[in-house]
Amino acid sequence: MSAPTRSEPVRLRPIALPVEHGGWAFLGAPVLLGMLVAPSVAGAWLGLAALGAFLTRQPLKLAVGDRRRGRRFPRTAVAERFVLLYATAALLAFVVAWMIAAHPFWAPLLLAAPLAAAQLSFDLRKQSRALPAELAGAVAISSLAATIATAGGWAIGPALVLWLLLALQAVAAIVYVGARLRLARGEPARRWPTYATHLAALAVVAGLGWLGAAPWLAAGAFAVLAARAALGLLPAALRAPAPLVGVQEIGFSLLTVAAIAFGFR
Repeated sequence: MSAPTRSEPVRLRPIALPVEHGGWAFLGAPVLLGMLVAPSVAGAWLGLAALGAFLTRQPLKLAVGDRRRGRRFPRTAVAERFVLLYATAALLAFVVAWMIAAHPFWAPLLLAAPLAAAQLSFDLRKQSRALPAELAGAVAISSLAATIATAGGWAIGPALVLWLLLALQAVAAIVYVGARLRLARGEPARRWPTYATHLAALAVVAGLGWLGAAPWLAAGAFAVLAARAALGLLPAALRAPAPLVGVQEIGFSLLTVAAIAFGFR
């Protein structure tokens, strides 16, 4: 491995913080939902542990990438320090949650572990933006809602319904935003997968509502998401700038979380 070069300026922000801004919404939604339906001190610590793990991804990708190229840059050592800092913080927060939790919360984490491992594998191969990577990561991180809910005393069955609802919302959002951005750039993209994804998600949530496993308010939120997808892919709507689309998606995510939380409560 070559010696580190000292000519490059080191910018901390691209090393310390994720470049995918949408990831913050995918992290915040399950933590917020879990704390709304089953607030607990252990759940708060689990949220902090998830934040540490989430922040670890960006410097870890840079450090591993530099090592695979057999090079050390000034940023490499900085990235390694951030990995150590974030991973240590995540581990400590998780240990605190485990020590003070009055209820077991392992089941959702174990179920989500293969998906999290798959996303990490894509990350380290620099394929974070591949659709399977985004879907695996979104579904895995949605398990935080179930994890926090079980730590707060929920039974595993209803907690898994929370996970399913958020996972459906996240998958639909990824498919919609990807299609919308491609169409806005003039790239070829089909609309029907977006419509089909939203209608399938709405059907699943309505079915859960009919069975009494999920609140009908959640089905209403998914109906709003389906309408958003139909209107958002119209030619006139594609002129909206990408940052505005991101802000809108945060709003729709919060709407879904609020509908699920208040529906259950």
